[in-house]
Amino acid sequence: MAASVFALAAITLILALVGGLIPLIGKMKGDPSQLKMTTGIAAGILLASALMVIIPEGFEIASYGKELEPLVLGGAILAGFLMMLILEGSGIGHAVHEEHHDHSEEHGHGHVHHHTAPWMLVLGLTLHSAADGLAIGAAAASQIGAVTAIVVFAVLVHKVPAAFSLGVFALHERENRNTAIRDVILFSLATPVMIIVSYYTLSGLKEEMIGLAMLFAAGTFLYVATVDTLPDIHNPETGKKALLYVIIGATILSLIFFGADAAGWLSHSH
Repeated sequence: MAASVFALAAITLILALVGGLIPLIGKMKGDPSQLKMTTGIAAGILLASALMVIIPEGFEIASYGKELEPLVLGGAILAGFLMMLILEGSGIGHAVHEEHHDHSEEHGHGHVHHHTAPWMLVLGLTLHSAADGLAIGAAAASQIGAVTAIVVFAVLVHKVPAAFSLGVFALHERENRNTAIRDVILFSLATPVMIIVSYYTLSGLKEEMIGLAMLFAAGTFLYVATVDTLPDIHNPETGKKALLYVIIGATILSLIFFGADAAGWLSHSH
């Protein structure tokens, strides 16, 4: 499993770097409608993975043979959600693409000035990226291969558009290209580093800690899935399409999950 963990870390690093550096090196801003579609589908996948995979498995792992209170289990999910909410409320936001990938078309100008310092927004996205790594590392520590694969799939689908949006953001907000590239590298490293750290840390702990870590990560997934899509869903012009994209993403993950379950791949190793 250790070799697989390093392979997963390498894949997340490469995809994030590619997604984030394309707008910096290739000077591609991306099609706003394409980014909205990708973000919506990714949000649906994150939502389904949290509710159908990570939370049920986290509950089972954390409570297997133990007497953990339901409030403790639910509290772990709430803690992950609130952490992201507090960061957002403190100006350390994560949803950079909501402010940048379509501002030229909607506002008629090519640049957006933020009340929050750019480094704080980059930090917020990087912290979320680390939470992705925690989800993968905890799933890997559970030793349930199919669950790990589903979590990895959900993270990777979301990571590429998030990295691309960060690259566009950095291209607009940073004073020079080197600083923008540093932002993308920092974001890209957060997930693989946390995958390795959380895997080796949790592997040496009791099962309930692995389960609680998965539930905490699920809380961050729920937050990101809603924040990524609610602005577009509340917009009368984009609401129906945004909702459709989320449903498509959730359906894709659901079909994968039911297929894995029918094939008997979701066996437990308790």
